[in-house]
Amino acid sequence: MLEIIKSIIFGIVEGITEWLPISSTGHMILLDEFIKMDVSDKFREMYLVVIQLGAIMAVVLLFWWRIWPFCKEENFKKHYVKHKVAGFLDNFKFIKQDIFIMWFKIVAACVPAIIVEVAFGDNLEKWFYNYKTVAIMLILIGIVFIIVEEKNKKNIPSVNKIGQITYTTAFWIGMFQLVAAVFPGTSRSGATIIGGLILGLSRTVAAEFTFYLAIPVMFGASLIKIIKFGLGFSALEAGILLTGMITAFIVSLFVIKFLMGYIKKHDFKVFGWYRIILGVLVLGYFALAG
Repeated sequence: MLEIIKSIIFGIVEGITEWLPISSTGHMILLDEFIKMDVSDKFREMYLVVIQLGAIMAVVLLFWWRIWPFCKEENFKKHYVKHKVAGFLDNFKFIKQDIFIMWFKIVAACVPAIIVEVAFGDNLEKWFYNYKTVAIMLILIGIVFIIVEEKNKKNIPSVNKIGQITYTTAFWIGMFQLVAAVFPGTSRSGATIIGGLILGLSRTVAAEFTFYLAIPVMFGASLIKIIKFGLGFSALEAGILLTGMITAFIVSLFVIKFLMGYIKKHDFKVFGWYRIILGVLVLGYFALAG
């Protein structure tokens, strides 16, 4: 029962930090330093990644009609857009062209992270998954957030709709995401939002594209971890994992709605300051504890 309670705590932290630009992986690594679940190292490594599927399912539920690329033929005209591949897609009246094209752009954004993960995945965890890296990246990205938002005060976004994102822009957002893939504490959502803001996206579009981008990234990462771990879960392990995922799902529903409402009237600087303060506290704590 105690391990289930611990998993609920992990699920709450995951649901909050996955979408706020404060690093879910960083917070989970730090939480694991203070709350140790009585499980094997192999299961813990898998759990800290796969629990994110619960958070991702919240995006799928909340944005279903914006991400599902198929429709009845009579609704085709509502989603028709002129595009280089439109002529080809005209032959498939059940495809929402704007959404279908958006997924191509998401794939383009995923390419850098996929290459690095395949080439260096396990080594990255050995090299960088520790409190020092997390704390340093919390501070550095927090400073970048504040600088970018200060510079953006008088700038008018050039991209105010998802459909205005080009393949080139999507790829460069993927390059920003790559930093988060390598260094825990960066925040995948934080890196892609910063990249989006620098590239001219509005806060709303940057956040929304970040949500969509998380779907294939997190599903892929979770699938790899499950394959490596295998399906030989004990009853307790299955209960711990499902509890964490369900908790993360429920919490994420509220956090996503909060964030989308918050950024319509506020910038991201508060998250930058939070990151800096937390990073300093983490370095101070472990320096004294050591």
